[in-house]
Amino acid sequence: MSRGREARLLVRSHRSGVLSTHSVKHAGYPYGSALPHVTDHAGRPVVLISHLAEHTHNLTADARASFIVCASGADLQAQPRVTLLGETRPVANQEAIATRYLRFFPDHEQYLQIGGFRFFALEPMQVRYIQGFGGLHWIAGDGYLAADTAAMVEAEPSVLEHMNADHRDALRDYCRAAHGVDPQDVEMVGVDCDGFDVRADDSLLRFAFEAPVTAPAQLRAVFIELSRKNRGNA
Repeated sequence: MSRGREARLLVRSHRSGVLSTHSVKHAGYPYGSALPHVTDHAGRPVVLISHLAEHTHNLTADARASFIVCASGADLQAQPRVTLLGETRPVANQEAIATRYLRFFPDHEQYLQIGGFRFFALEPMQVRYIQGFGGLHWIAGDGYLAADTAAMVEAEPSVLEHMNADHRDALRDYCRAAHGVDPQDVEMVGVDCDGFDVRADDSLLRFAFEAPVTAPAQLRAVFIELSRKNRGNA
């Protein structure tokens, strides 16, 4: 697996990170705060920010920013983490990204109803991927981003509809086998080239594919293989 995909998988597996922008109020100082995020199909982190927020003022003046995602653990220095550096700007198609974002964070619909909130995405120029002690890597932005995502973008709504209508029992099996949980309610909320996301009761669970999937026709074979492995682990 490439370092770029390893870093991308880590960012996709987390639900929040720290966005740091160049402070307008205190020139020369970075301003960081934690925000929930989703990734778009290519792996860019996407956040929802109010027009009143410090980050919005800062990014309007200087789009350069960083976004860090870090695994938790007893020894923080031994945990993998990813820092993306690049320009953070409003997403061109706000409606499309809202549909994806709200599947992960449905309660945030209230912010969109209030008005003045926009989705911003960080376009990575460089990525710092730290695997733990001794595993330090710089990755070019295009080496981090997933390629050939158009087919999966188009297919995502129909895949979600099909899996949630016809295969909820399989989703429960995936949750038990991969995460050791036995949810009452399950819903697939996202699928991309690297994996898929399931809401299991009140938790969001990430499932990574062993290899990128760029064609929707490949998904059936992937899900069948997951079910086969689940039966083998039963």
